[in-house]
Amino acid sequence: MDLIGTLGAGAGLFGLVVIARHLSGGRLPKWMLPAAVGAGMLLFSIWNEYTWYDRATGALPSDVVILSSPTDKVLYRPWTYVFPVSTRFAALDRTGMVKSMENSAFRRADVMLVQRWVATQRVPIAFDCANGRRADLVDGTVFAPDGTLTGGTWAEAGKEDELQRAACQEG
Repeated sequence: MDLIGTLGAGAGLFGLVVIARHLSGGRLPKWMLPAAVGAGMLLFSIWNEYTWYDRATGALPSDVVILSSPTDKVLYRPWTYVFPVSTRFAALDRTGMVKSMENSAFRRADVMLVQRWVATQRVPIAFDCANGRRADLVDGTVFAPDGTLTGGTWAEAGKEDELQRAACQEG
């Protein structure tokens, strides 16, 4: 879609310059045609790159909590040292959070790892809100409603951990 959008922006500006040349009676120089195509493609690419994060996070439900969104500074894009760009983020999906019927301090939710041009990954995590700990539910780890964890281990997160706070906040 990025490639199609970039080509469309170049073609659109090409068309505008063709119309402007026609309306001006050919007074606009011919070099403006390829310059318009290049400028359109470049401007669209920059806009698309720098608005991706806002568009991606804006499409999420309000119950999804953004945990981190590191910015990238890349050598082959030197402008990112002045204007860093975010191409990935981690978010807690509270829409599918499950609380234990036996003890509401035990919860299960997915952390979404979202990166541009890469399929979103979901990591299921168990939370023990009373004791400030959590466990990744991967590789056969089973989390029972009573808080028993089989095949994995709890990791101390502390109550001040951003992920822990987002998962354990009420409401």
